[in-house]
Amino acid sequence: METKWNIKKTAYRGIQYAVKAGMYALPWRVPKVMSGSGKVKRLPGVVKKCGLKKVLVVTGPKLMRLHRLDGMLKAMEEAGLEYVVYDKTAVNPTEENVEEGVRLYQDTGCGCMIAFGGGSPMDCAKAIGARIARPKKSVGQLQGLFKVLRPLPVIFAVPTTAGTGSETTIAAVITDTAAHHKASINDLCMMPRFAVLDPELTAGLPPEMTAAAGMDALCHAVEAYTNHIYNTALEDGLCCKAVKLIYDNLYRVCRDDSDIEARGNMQRAAFYAGRAFSRGSVGYVHAVGHTLGGLYGTGHSLAMAILLPHVMRAYGPAVYERLARLCDVCGICSVDETDESKAEAFLCWIEETKEKAGLPKYPDMIKEEDVDQIAEWADKEANPLYPVPVIWSRKELRKFIRSIMK
Repeated sequence: METKWNIKKTAYRGIQYAVKAGMYALPWRVPKVMSGSGKVKRLPGVVKKCGLKKVLVVTGPKLMRLHRLDGMLKAMEEAGLEYVVYDKTAVNPTEENVEEGVRLYQDTGCGCMIAFGGGSPMDCAKAIGARIARPKKSVGQLQGLFKVLRPLPVIFAVPTTAGTGSETTIAAVITDTAAHHKASINDLCMMPRFAVLDPELTAGLPPEMTAAAGMDALCHAVEAYTNHIYNTALEDGLCCKAVKLIYDNLYRVCRDDSDIEARGNMQRAAFYAGRAFSRGSVGYVHAVGHTLGGLYGTGHSLAMAILLPHVMRAYGPAVYERLARLCDVCGICSVDETDESKAEAFLCWIEETKEKAGLPKYPDMIKEEDVDQIAEWADKEANPLYPVPVIWSRKELRKFIRSIMK
């Protein structure tokens, strides 16, 4: 059995290096960015300059209740830009959300979308776009790699958290409510055309939500950096920039809600990390974390925050060198100058940040009867394409999951 598994792992690595070679031929791009305080109020003018006349605004119910869209909607009305709002996006967007959005977009004659909120509205808007581009395919049929391959309606992404980086990624994660399973649509055409990074929009969140969002961005950067097979020097550099920005600014935004400079820096970090993992990919933190969202409704950012240090420790020596570099980038003191010591110091900083923000250390939502299902789904998501530092079998995934159940 061990020999068969070693052969399979070798085959997985072969597939990953073939993917790496193919990536050089792909037309990578980034969204056009508008950044700065108050920039969201200038968005209607940009939409009109693009020749677009009616907008579907995709958001969530909580943002509507809190009147977070009021400034943008008022600016749209003043600019004479017609809009329709879809505000039913769930914390973990579902296939039903996507189909409702598609019908509303088509029935009201919209020509583009504004995704306003965290990763959930942005993923929902991307999936709506994918369904419009591929009307004969269901969400389930589009989930996977390069199954859209057609232009989407123009999407303007307006993040209100500094975490997901969805404004610059090629993925949309959607939940099948019947199966309680999350899976992603991945295609270069899924990346929004425009991103509005307005730090004022991230103010007003509870510190624990701000911290979880920042940890999500950190997870993207750390997973992409420790994967490293798909990365070029650009992605490695973006990961390091993102980690340093998060190290310097996450405490600041949690302590002082009005620190707009720090909030702007966190938005930049999320953007850099999102761009980095779009090519560099994620790993078992995401593969396991997605199952927690599907089975238990756990918010994506919270799942990432909980799992990140546990997965990195479980990788062991395979990630010491890269985590040590991130330790040096941040200027974190370690017991000695060994890579292992520096890696541990970096992971301790992550855990200290979580503790100060009141985030849980362990995923106490996991039930023993679900371990096999979690391992199966995580294995299917990650293997063979995620270029993780250490490839785990389902048996090893089950062992890891049980090791963090407290």
